[in-house]
Amino acid sequence: MGLSAKERATFLAEPHVAAVAVDAGADRAPLSVPVWYDYEPGGDVEFLTGRDSRKAVLIAKAGRFALLVQRTSPTYRYVSVEGPVVWSGPTTLEQLTRIAARYLPIEAVPGYVEGSDLSALVTFRMRPERWLSADLGAL
Repeated sequence: MGLSAKERATFLAEPHVAAVAVDAGADRAPLSVPVWYDYEPGGDVEFLTGRDSRKAVLIAKAGRFALLVQRTSPTYRYVSVEGPVVWSGPTTLEQLTRIAARYLPIEAVPGYVEGSDLSALVTFRMRPERWLSADLGAL
């Protein structure tokens, strides 16, 4: 059963590890890799990655990507969004700290941030255009 607009936005706003997917060209399957991300209902999806990574290069070329988040414990639920990149640029200290804080214990965030090379990172923002979702009930 599909989720309501409010349910899917709320689920996407939770700190799930996401799979980002992007077109990898005519002779390849889409690239699909895990990422940490940030989202607030009604806003854009934001994630950061290595500036020279394959996914960054492919997303910059394609100008769009998809993101899938899921929960595998009962009830099984997923939300998939795809849309255009509406902004990309160098990752700021605030962006890195905010996203790291969604996934790491609070005491680990300063060390993670201090050990990161901001100059090697890029942040992408995507405006969700198409949504797919389901809650398959208890497994």
